[in-house]
Amino acid sequence: MKIIVTGGAGFIGSHLVKTLQGEDHEVVILDDLSAGNADIPQDVKLYQFDVKSADAYRAVIEEQPDILFHLAAQADVTKSILNPVQDADVNIGGTINMLEASRTAGVKKFIFASTSAVYGDIQKILIQEEDIANPISYYGLSKLSAEKYIQLFHQFYQLPYTILRYGNVYGPGQKPKGEGGVVAVFLEKLKRKEPITIHGDGTQSRDFIFVNDIVTANIAAMQKQESGIYHASTGTSTSILDLVECFKQIHPSLDMQFTTSRSGDISHSCLSNDKAVAHLKWLPSTSLTDGIKKAWHQM
Repeated sequence: MKIIVTGGAGFIGSHLVKTLQGEDHEVVILDDLSAGNADIPQDVKLYQFDVKSADAYRAVIEEQPDILFHLAAQADVTKSILNPVQDADVNIGGTINMLEASRTAGVKKFIFASTSAVYGDIQKILIQEEDIANPISYYGLSKLSAEKYIQLFHQFYQLPYTILRYGNVYGPGQKPKGEGGVVAVFLEKLKRKEPITIHGDGTQSRDFIFVNDIVTANIAAMQKQESGIYHASTGTSTSILDLVECFKQIHPSLDMQFTTSRSGDISHSCLSNDKAVAHLKWLPSTSLTDGIKKAWHQM
């Protein structure tokens, strides 16, 4: 099949592109390279366009892909709070642009990278897809808004879709920035032999999922005809302090320091993956300790 991956030069997108190539699909990347890696595989066509541009729209029309993975996004919570207009332009405007292009081009499946941030600081041990979304950051709000547009495009134009709400993704190639990249930030600190900085008291928890497991969730979504929303997650809650203990297996004498918590940060987030396991026939396979070791060895 012919497949377009927006954000295909980015952290998750580049891993997805590599896997799709390995399965002999014709892969096209649409990425403005503002955050991604310019090291594109030689046999992959790159359209270096902003995802919300007319050029990006025309690229999808020209390529007529069977599947479009929409991973391109403004994914930094702090940046979304500092610049909500830019966040909405990319995450809402860019998604609408790709939806319109997909509808016109006759795309058979639109697969969207969403986030646990849509739920906000929901006070629940294990979050289900049916729980009420109440984002506390513009990033979460823009992603939720994009989801609603996708659902309406399905309602109006029968554009099939899968929305994957990711847990906290980590792995090789991730840039050490932002709340979402806490594992990459910690790895960079270890590499530089600097103390690990913990925002708040360290009891805040996340559902950490290895990037290869996110890729297999996307592949599973591609093979599922029915539209729907699923969690791409482990269903396991890990506090930041527990995360530090995993890092001590790599570097037993690491130092840590505490600082103030950040606005827009969620206290606890753990996503049930029961629906994805049942309907997508998908299951994550990498433990947190093994995933951290793999990321460390590939730095």
